[in-house]
Amino acid sequence: MKIKHQLAIFNALSRLLLILVLWLMLPVLVEKVVYNHINKSLLEKKQKFIDHLDKEEINDFIVRNDTSETYASFSTLHSEFLVLSRMPSAGKINQTLFVTEPRIIEEESNDYRILQYYFKYENENYLLEIGNSLSEINDLTFVIRLFFIMVLIVIVVITFVADTFYIEYLLKPFYKIIDTKIRHVNEPEAFDHTPIKTHSTDFQELDTVLNQMMDRISELFKKEKQFIGNVSHELLTPIALLKNKFENLLQNESLNDGAVDKIVSSLSTLDLLKKIIANLLLISKIENNQYEANEVIDFDAIITDLVSDLQDRIDDKELSFDKKLQHHFNFKGNRTLMHILFYNLIVNAIKYNKPLGTIEIADGFLDGKYFISISDSGIGMNEKQQQNVFKRFTRVSTDQEGQGLGLAIVESIAQFHHIAIEISSEINVGTTFLLFFAKEPKSN
Repeated sequence: MKIKHQLAIFNALSRLLLILVLWLMLPVLVEKVVYNHINKSLLEKKQKFIDHLDKEEINDFIVRNDTSETYASFSTLHSEFLVLSRMPSAGKINQTLFVTEPRIIEEESNDYRILQYYFKYENENYLLEIGNSLSEINDLTFVIRLFFIMVLIVIVVITFVADTFYIEYLLKPFYKIIDTKIRHVNEPEAFDHTPIKTHSTDFQELDTVLNQMMDRISELFKKEKQFIGNVSHELLTPIALLKNKFENLLQNESLNDGAVDKIVSSLSTLDLLKKIIANLLLISKIENNQYEANEVIDFDAIITDLVSDLQDRIDDKELSFDKKLQHHFNFKGNRTLMHILFYNLIVNAIKYNKPLGTIEIADGFLDGKYFISISDSGIGMNEKQQQNVFKRFTRVSTDQEGQGLGLAIVESIAQFHHIAIEISSEINVGTTFLLFFAKEPKSN
């Protein structure tokens, strides 16, 4: 997941957490505000009632001797009530309390905020209760909470979208650095040192550090190429001199057969050493992108030439060779390297094949990608051998000659041309190498 999406999601989650906290605190806040307002209203009604104690209606109740009776007054919708009751002589005096509790008025139960006032009037103790219904308040609180949560969700959605675009704007220089200076750079010479335009000092510093790092890498590449050239000269030249001296010795007629055999063996060793050095240098040059890749490759022509060159080896094992290339795929690369790649794969199919076996080269399209397959009916490989087959100096069978560098060279050339290789193999059944080419061939 990209960092811009992570930041936007983090901001959205932070807001959702804030909404949850506010949503949980909202009832407490609303209750406190509403109760303060109701308490103030109840105190005003209490004071008004006390100020009118001398009215006849109340006095009629006060002069009664039946303490079981109470004076009560209810609003039409039962949203308010007032109750005056006689209390025992030992009761509380001049105390005001606020309680919230349910009351049943005319067989209808509701929650009320109640003011309880204990007072003394004409040597009698009384309890005044003035209540205000909370049903409308509860409904209002629910509506407020619902409205509040909807508004905050809308705010979260809007800010999430805004954050996404804003973060996209902020990170635009970062992705430009990734795209132009890292992702599409395959060699130091192709690196673009042009400064990226940005107002962020962090991205400016990142751009500067990348330029400096690539300068150091470029210098190291130059030294490595120079080293490869020196190695090529310093190693191959003495080998050529030794080979020339041994060949001159063979012209000496005074040598006996034992000496001649030793010289011939030494020449074979020198040839083998020369091949190993040449192959290692080839791999190194490929990995250092020291080849051009701008030639149009004709796979059919390359394979046809190779089969003609290798026909003697094919006939020695009496192999059946079948070429089924039906598509003309436009591919640009290095003709020499592609020739080496197919040469090593076909030689590998011949070397590890069985007498009277088969080799088949075919092409086609799979999941929109062009492929060429090289199949043989040889000894096959187990899973471990398939995992190690591209490692240098690794051979499928020790019975066969070779240095174990052929498939390592194949892998290097394939990576140079952005070709994917897949292997399917079964012991004593055969092996298939699948080469997948990109839809739009890339060049280095």
